[in-house]
Amino acid sequence: MATERFLISSEQAEVYEERFVPALFRHWVDPVLQAAEVGPGDRLLDVACGTGVVARAAAERLAPDGKVTGVDLNPAMLAVARRTAPEIDWREGDVAALPFGDRAFDVVTCQAAIFFFPDPTGALGEMARVTRPGGRVVVQSFSSLRAQPAYGPWVDLVAQYAGPDAVELLGTYWAAGDPEVMRGRCAGAGLRVIAVHEHTRPAYFPNIQTMVLTEVNATPLRDRLDQADLDRILAGSREVLGQFVQNDRLVIPLVGYVLAATPVAGAH
Repeated sequence: MATERFLISSEQAEVYEERFVPALFRHWVDPVLQAAEVGPGDRLLDVACGTGVVARAAAERLAPDGKVTGVDLNPAMLAVARRTAPEIDWREGDVAALPFGDRAFDVVTCQAAIFFFPDPTGALGEMARVTRPGGRVVVQSFSSLRAQPAYGPWVDLVAQYAGPDAVELLGTYWAAGDPEVMRGRCAGAGLRVIAVHEHTRPAYFPNIQTMVLTEVNATPLRDRLDQADLDRILAGSREVLGQFVQNDRLVIPLVGYVLAATPVAGAH
């Protein structure tokens, strides 16, 4: 099974917690924990926990007798997580080989990370392995690019100036966007899907320019675009995304889904 490789710096981890958690990821915590049906006393593992937004919320719901563990490959992310919630058990580990015994948890969650894993089916298999019989594995992902009312047209615009490669370079978040494909992966991982819920949640940016520069600079596009093309993309973005500006702030609707599954008896 391929290992997960997505490492970031300490500075990037701090920016992630300060900007991206409140602007984007916090809005998906409740749907994930609702699908997980977490309750007092549960043992919960949050896979690819990042700086811990799901784990922190889960700890509040599981108090006083529950136990929350967060695992992530990135030491920088975990350093921020430990600073913000030192009472939670934070572990460094790869989803390709989770550092826990079989059936160690009642609930396993994975928010906005499945599309980063080189082997999603293998990752789901590991999540199933560490979940007790009758427990739940809950995965949140964003829907396909075609389903995104703002990002879909915007990526088409960028591709006009950056070439068709832009669709792939800006495509990581949408790579696990088909729930039916995810159902198949779950079956291959020894999981039976219980429910799939679609949600639309906001992503906030101070303005359109900030959004464009954030997206471009996070990919190899930053080295492929000259200033003239970037200026054209910025101008076009104001037209494509203008309808999503509310009170001088860009509010982009993000469509995604939350899948809940349970381990199949005898699969692991």
